[in-house]
Amino acid sequence: MLSIFTEFTINQLPLWAVLLVCAGVFLASLMDAIAGGGGIISVPTYLIAFSGLPTYYALGTNKLSAGIGTIFSTARFIKNGLVDWRLAGPGVAAALVGSMGGTWLQLRTPDIVLRYLLLAVLPVVAFVVLRGQEWPDTPGSIQPWRQAFLVWGASLIVGAYDGYYGPGTGTFLMIAFIRLAKLDTLHAAGAAKAINLASNLGSLVTALLAGYVSIGIGLIASAAAILGHYLGAGLAIKNGGKLVRPTVILVLLLLLIKVGSELLFPEFWS
Repeated sequence: MLSIFTEFTINQLPLWAVLLVCAGVFLASLMDAIAGGGGIISVPTYLIAFSGLPTYYALGTNKLSAGIGTIFSTARFIKNGLVDWRLAGPGVAAALVGSMGGTWLQLRTPDIVLRYLLLAVLPVVAFVVLRGQEWPDTPGSIQPWRQAFLVWGASLIVGAYDGYYGPGTGTFLMIAFIRLAKLDTLHAAGAAKAINLASNLGSLVTALLAGYVSIGIGLIASAAAILGHYLGAGLAIKNGGKLVRPTVILVLLLLLIKVGSELLFPEFWS
């Protein structure tokens, strides 16, 4: 296990890689604000920029920029009274436990296995996120104890997924909260934001303690994340939704080429 003081620094990355991370995180945050699922852009972007480094660095540093960006959108839901703490409070605790366990497991998964998993899982997650969802405006009928059980159970399971991997977490939480727990869209979104923030922070702390977070690069990317969330939430960019799909496809193709070539022709990258 590494020490937190062994992380690589921004000076060890070329300028193009830093700029790529900032651009990717900005687009990911814009996507999060418009449609959710920004991790399917930010994670591949970090993987491309952090070429030659263990996958753990990309996943860990992504948690820093994603977590800071999520703070602002979560605060908006809390301010508007859209977080039901009776459900979300225990869900936050469950997500923290799940995400820390998920990241603990991730750090003990061989790097080569993580890369194969990324190639297999990313397109599936992108399909689920991009196909769109029809959310109801009113809550469904369900017994309170069952609703609480479903929200807390989903928080633990999806939190563990977020800690291990991450992209699509918000969408998976929304599906669970609306389709299974019968929450209305706004309160489901509020709970999802609070719980996603908790899973981000739990995973981030675990990755930090293991030394797999570049704090400098993550903080710079966080500025791009804040800008993306702000512009997306305020709808300052017209037709922003039309930018999402081609960007995701392009990033996934670049990741497929890069990781695939690393696996097939490792001598080229050595």
